[in-house]
Amino acid sequence: MTPEHRRDGAPSSFFRDLEQRGWPRVAVVGAGAVGCYFGGMLARAGAVVTLIGRPQHVDAIGRDGLFLDALSFRGYVPASASTRIEAAQGAQLVLFCVKSFDTEEAAASLAPHLAPEALVLSCQNGVDNLERFAKASGRGAIPAIVYVAAAMSGPGRAKHSGAGRLIIGDFPQSEGRSPRRELEELAGVFARAGVPCRVSDNIEGELWVKVIINCAYNAISALGRSKYIVMTEDPPTRALMCAAVGEAMAVAQAAGVQLPDPNLLESTINLAQSMKNATSSTAQDIVRGKRTEIDALNGYVFRRGQQLGIPVPVNQTLYALVKLLEENTCAATASTAINNNS
Repeated sequence: MTPEHRRDGAPSSFFRDLEQRGWPRVAVVGAGAVGCYFGGMLARAGAVVTLIGRPQHVDAIGRDGLFLDALSFRGYVPASASTRIEAAQGAQLVLFCVKSFDTEEAAASLAPHLAPEALVLSCQNGVDNLERFAKASGRGAIPAIVYVAAAMSGPGRAKHSGAGRLIIGDFPQSEGRSPRRELEELAGVFARAGVPCRVSDNIEGELWVKVIINCAYNAISALGRSKYIVMTEDPPTRALMCAAVGEAMAVAQAAGVQLPDPNLLESTINLAQSMKNATSSTAQDIVRGKRTEIDALNGYVFRRGQQLGIPVPVNQTLYALVKLLEENTCAATASTAINNNS
C-alpha cells in the first residue's frame, strides 16, 4: 500500500477528497471497543463511517446508531454497520482493528475490496502484524500504536474510560513508504476529530514500547481481575510489573530495537494515572470466555527471548498462566453454550 502522490504529481484520491470535503470515507474492520471508539470519534466529527463487526453490535448500531460513552461526550453518533467485509469497499481509510490472531484471515478477506489508493491503518497489538498483513493481503499498512482505555459495555455501546491517542509512522526499510507530509495530513484528520495523533520517526521502537507496556499490564490485570491503578499501588504487583518490563526491554535491545523512551519503566507505571479505571483487553476477553492476544504480548517476548538467548522467566510465567486460564474459560463458555442449546 503506497499512499503517495501519483507519478503525474496529482494527489491520491484520499488526499484529494480531504481537500474537497474535509473527511475521507472510513471503514472500521473489527469494530470492537478500539474500532468503535476511534471510528465513533471520526463519525461524530463528520466523517462517513462504516463499522464492520459482530452481529449483536451491528444490529444495535443499525437500529439506533453507535452509542459512544466518552470522557468528553455521551450520546449516539451516526454510523452504518455491517457484518460483511465487502462493506469496506469504497473506503479511503480503513482502520484495521482485528485481534492479532485474526490478522491473516481478515487481511486476505479485505484485500479484494480495497481500492489501490486506500489507506489501511493497522491499529493492533503486537510488533509483527504489518509483516503478516502484507503477506496475506499483498499490500502494506500504516502502523499505528493505540493508547486508549475502552470496552464494549453492551450491544452497539462503547465505553471510553481513559487516554485515546494514536502514534503513526512507517518503517524506514519499507518500499514506497508514506511520505512524512502525508502521514502528517493523516494525523491531522484524527486531530480534527478530537483524537491526538503523533507521527513518529521510530515507529518500530514505539511498537515495542506498546508491547512492553502490555506485558506489564495485560496478563496481570486478567489474572488478578484488577484495574490498572490498583495494580500499580500494590507493592508486590508493582514489583512484578517492573520485572516484566525489564525482561521485555532486554529482549528488545538484544533485537537491535532503539527504544525511544529512556524512562520507559517509569512511564509504564505512570500510565495507570491516565487510565485509572481501565482493565486490560486480555482481562475483558477472559471474562467473556474469548481467546486473548497473549501470544502477541508476553508470549511474543518469550519466543523472541528464546531466539536471542535472553531469559524471561516472569513473562514466560505470565504467558503460561494466561494461556491456561484462557483454555479453561473458553472451554467453560463452549460447554455452557452447548448446554443452553440442547
